[in-house]
Amino acid sequence: MSEINKETQLLVIGGGPGGYPAALAAADHGIRVILVDADPKLGGVCLNRGCIPSKALLHVAKMINETREAEEWGVHFSPAKIDLPKLASFVQQKVIGKLNGGVAALCKGRGVEVINAKAIFEGPNTVRLEGANTGRIKFENAIVATGSVPAMPPAFALGDPRIMDSTGALQLQDIPSKLLIIGGGYIGLEIGTVYAALGSKITVVEFTDGLLPTADRDLVVPLEKRLRASFENIYLNTKVASLQPTPQGIVATLEGKDVPGQMTFDRVLVSVGRRPISQGFGLETAGVAVDKKGFILVDAQRRTNVPNIYAIGDVAGEPGLAHKATAEAKVVVEALLGEPAEFSPKAIPAVVFTDPELAWCGLTERDAQAQNIPYEKTVFPWAASGRAITLARTEGFTKMLFDPESKRVLGIAFVGVGAGEMIAEGVLAVEMGAVARDLADSIHAHPTLSETVMEASELAIGSATHLAKPKKVAK
Repeated sequence: MSEINKETQLLVIGGGPGGYPAALAAADHGIRVILVDADPKLGGVCLNRGCIPSKALLHVAKMINETREAEEWGVHFSPAKIDLPKLASFVQQKVIGKLNGGVAALCKGRGVEVINAKAIFEGPNTVRLEGANTGRIKFENAIVATGSVPAMPPAFALGDPRIMDSTGALQLQDIPSKLLIIGGGYIGLEIGTVYAALGSKITVVEFTDGLLPTADRDLVVPLEKRLRASFENIYLNTKVASLQPTPQGIVATLEGKDVPGQMTFDRVLVSVGRRPISQGFGLETAGVAVDKKGFILVDAQRRTNVPNIYAIGDVAGEPGLAHKATAEAKVVVEALLGEPAEFSPKAIPAVVFTDPELAWCGLTERDAQAQNIPYEKTVFPWAASGRAITLARTEGFTKMLFDPESKRVLGIAFVGVGAGEMIAEGVLAVEMGAVARDLADSIHAHPTLSETVMEASELAIGSATHLAKPKKVAK
């Protein structure tokens, strides 16, 4: 431990997908930057305990599932044998470790000074350091990028290691025979997909009437059908009233129609959302305002009510997505440089990395209906896609929303294999104000799933080659 007393032009608090890109971008423009993070490994939740390890494990699950499905094609594999310690080591060392090292090297190469400590505001221009290093840093401007943590309702915080949040579940301590997932959002379903492939019997309990409550209902249908085949149980409109640790397992008491009163599980994953990390580091001392949910209030430049303090990422409001944080980082640095920048995207992509994947951007049907925004909808089923047929995965579809008059693209959504890789074209179309003919006349490679974008656009202006034009669906 060392005593640190420094001054800097820009202090960045948090080394996740918002913080470290902000530090790098500022350094590229000659700004003197200090990056402070309490975690000795840079990258934040996304790299260390979230997006990256979960996607590595989802890739493993995909391989396991494909070996099983290949039997229908006449290709036979022996059942997969899981070396859990080796798999966990691969994720930690070959995936997370490699990316940790890459971020650290980028900071060193760009002249960003990294300090491992917790930063606590003592005022609008000073923080106190605690933890691995102590001391004080004076700054001209600061960016708060402290992120979020899994929410754990007090009723479930029983101190039993068998009751996990997403961080614990991704550590792969063992493969439970029976796993309860409380919450049918994307984090729970992604982790459930992993454990189901590894051999666990999964039960999902969701309080609302559908999985992925924020997604359009038609997108969820193909996913729910597949999950019901691979999961043991999915209970909707159901509440977990209590959890009781016993030597035999965690006893869950359920409340809902046509559900068992009690069930016993080896482990429980509590996946009911995340909360911003806005307490415990002196925001109130600096005079920074937060809302009743704990999110830091910011303007279009991500500036707080204290003019020299900015906030980005999960702590600055929803959606809690890594790519949203990175985009905000660029805006803040441009604002610091005096450029006319603001965070006002028309399309922030959302991706659910289940199997099949879901992805959408721009206007959704549920938002259009709630806001009484008129639209036309086209849907191209992947059953009419040659590429989907070659993959034996025809359950998906491409959906596009257009302005009824101008045919401008308002939103696009996919459900199917590889949907997350396809959404970028939709983001570009919405951000650039493309119209249906722009996409319909853009030649897409054959055979690819991306052709479904072209054909869905053709439906808006005429008829698609591989699908007769249905009657317009105007809202």
